[in-house]
Amino acid sequence: MYKVIDLFAGAGGLSLGFEQTKRFEIKAAVEKNGYAKETYSKYFQDVDMYDDINEVDFTSFNKKYGKIDVVVGGPPCQGFSNANRQHNQAINQNNKLVKQYIRAILQIQPKAFVMENVGMLKSDVHRFYIERADVDVVDKYSIPTKKDTIFLLEKKWKFNGLGSILESESKIDSNMWSEELFKALNIIYKNRNNQLKLKKAINKYTDSISKMIDNEQQIPNKHIREISEDVFNLFKQKNRNVSPKRAISLLEEPLAIQKMFIHAKEILSNDIIGTFDYSDDVVAKVRSCAVYDYLTHVLGSSDNEYAINNGILAAVDFGIPQKRRRFVIIGVKRKYTPVVDMPSPSKNVQMTTVFDAIADLEDVPVRYSIEEDEAEDGALIPKESINKVTKLKSLRSKNRRVYNHVGPQTREIALSRFKAIKPGENFHALSKEMKENTYTNIERTQNTVYLRLNYEEASGTVINVRKSMWIHPELDRAVSIREAARLQTFPDYFRFYGPKDAEYQQVGNAVPPMLAQIIAKHILKYIEK
Repeated sequence: MYKVIDLFAGAGGLSLGFEQTKRFEIKAAVEKNGYAKETYSKYFQDVDMYDDINEVDFTSFNKKYGKIDVVVGGPPCQGFSNANRQHNQAINQNNKLVKQYIRAILQIQPKAFVMENVGMLKSDVHRFYIERADVDVVDKYSIPTKKDTIFLLEKKWKFNGLGSILESESKIDSNMWSEELFKALNIIYKNRNNQLKLKKAINKYTDSISKMIDNEQQIPNKHIREISEDVFNLFKQKNRNVSPKRAISLLEEPLAIQKMFIHAKEILSNDIIGTFDYSDDVVAKVRSCAVYDYLTHVLGSSDNEYAINNGILAAVDFGIPQKRRRFVIIGVKRKYTPVVDMPSPSKNVQMTTVFDAIADLEDVPVRYSIEEDEAEDGALIPKESINKVTKLKSLRSKNRRVYNHVGPQTREIALSRFKAIKPGENFHALSKEMKENTYTNIERTQNTVYLRLNYEEASGTVINVRKSMWIHPELDRAVSIREAARLQTFPDYFRFYGPKDAEYQQVGNAVPPMLAQIIAKHILKYIEK
């Protein structure tokens, strides 16, 4: 048996797929989310669980567990474009978790590793800003870098004393609002293009904002103090009758400045190498490197000797009932192979559809409470329903019992939309009247929202289908947690734990076990030589 550790393990999709080959055993896993940890630990009971990857010393793993053969994991990594000025972060801390994944491989030196991530990971938007701690690594492995800028503030908002404040974290802190106050006021401002939502946000947050203002520190900079007090006075008035138009007018400048402070503080606290430039818009001039370049230059070096390849794996090509496309990097020590190929689908694979995945659950009533599902020990699939499907039989439990067949209760307005949407259609198929007062920007609403699945096709990429409000192909109800899990190829005996939304999220975050099993078998071809 080959030994595996799973980093950023989630509920365990990668681990399950490797285990299903009966050639790998999972020795340890790292996962910070409490509900995902609970699910993982319930199934993988003999696996040691670790919380925070930043705190794990992997140098002891080979001694503790025996030589680790494979490291797998999907570190979260999100692209960031400086053209998008709405971000509340200058530095995506998730991107830095890729470095922790690389550190684990460097300290363990497994025979092979697998990293699963979004399809755009290889693109230029996934970058590390160069920190002082990176300089030696960048130089040693000749990692390509380029000049980059981090937008901070439009030139029209510049004020006296700005340069002095950005000199240190302490000066920034003294001019910042509390995090809670910024978040509440920013929520109000974000709803500025939807009058109904704007009024609701003001009504919801005015009292708590007023209490937060009482605890705010005295701001030393005169300009920031004055524009902040204009906002504070509006929300402190006795009648609490806050004018939406006045609120948006007063919030624009101070929120822009507060966001600049958040970004600038991140740059300083992360020790990013660069300078602040005030010649036009206020920006930070820095250097950056692509995440993919960092990984391949370090792990592919003569120090580490990994042959590395990457590719987009489309789940539907491998008989999985969804059109999920994920970027996978595979590395294998060069002593096993000089070149690594990516898994390729069989030529005779036929599409597995939504019908193949969930049709037998159509006659099983959905529960609306996790507690009820657990108290009733799941639900039973009628005998006559079992024969509806011929594919994916391995996912079905032999006793016809399923768990997590739970979904959200549908409100009247959502139900009316469900009924109006045909298989394969989404939110944009609704009439203008049915779309109004739903999303802040109707035109930008994603095609995955209010998507009714089509029995005759594979589904789209399974994410948190509760948030996207996916609709059953035939019934006017939301897709259940178990149905989403089936689309992800989790077997019925694999149960999810936690609140309803947490279970949906665990399913959506997971690697389909069936795809993980294909990757695991592919790796065996190399390390068994």
